[in-house]
Amino acid sequence: MKFMPIITAGFIAAGIATASFAAGGGDGAAPKQTKTTKECKKGKVWDKKKKKCINAKHGMFSDDFIYENARELAYNDQFEHAIKLLNLAANPLDPRILNYLGFTNRKAGRTALAMKYYRQALTINPDYILARSYMGQALVLEGDIDGAWAQLAEIADRGGKESWSYVALKRSIAGKISY
Repeated sequence: MKFMPIITAGFIAAGIATASFAAGGGDGAAPKQTKTTKECKKGKVWDKKKKKCINAKHGMFSDDFIYENARELAYNDQFEHAIKLLNLAANPLDPRILNYLGFTNRKAGRTALAMKYYRQALTINPDYILARSYMGQALVLEGDIDGAWAQLAEIADRGGKESWSYVALKRSIAGKISY
C-alpha cells in the first residue's frame, strides 16, 4: 500500500498532461492576442524582458512560448511567420509543434507537407485528437471523405466525441466549415 500515493500521482500527472494537449488550441477558442500581433511586424515576437519586438532565434524562448506565439500568428493569417517560429522549437518532435506545422502548412496551401506533420504528431501521440481533427480537415480538402470519417471515428473512440475537435471535423465533412 506504500505505492498507492505514487501510483495515484502518476495517474493525476497523466491526466494533466492529456488535458494540456487538449487545451492547446483544441477547444476552438482563439489565442489571446498579445503584443506579438498587436505591435510586432514581419514575424517578430514581443520579448517581455526587452520590452520590444525582436526576431526570435533558436534557444531564445521556451517551446511553450514558441507554440503560443506561433498559434497567435497563425490565427492572424501569418502562416509563414508561424512556420518560421515553430522551426525554432528545441523539441521539434513535440506533438503540439508538429500539429501546428501541419496546420500552418495546410493553411498555406501545402496539404501534402501538412499531412506529414500530422502523421508525425499522431505517431508520437495517437490520442492527440486536435491533430486528428486537423488531419481530417486536410483529408476533406483532398476529397478523401472516407479518410476524414475514419479520423472522426478515431476521435470518438478516444473519448473526444463531445470535443471541439470532433465538432469541427464533423462540420468540415458536412461542408460547413474548415479551420
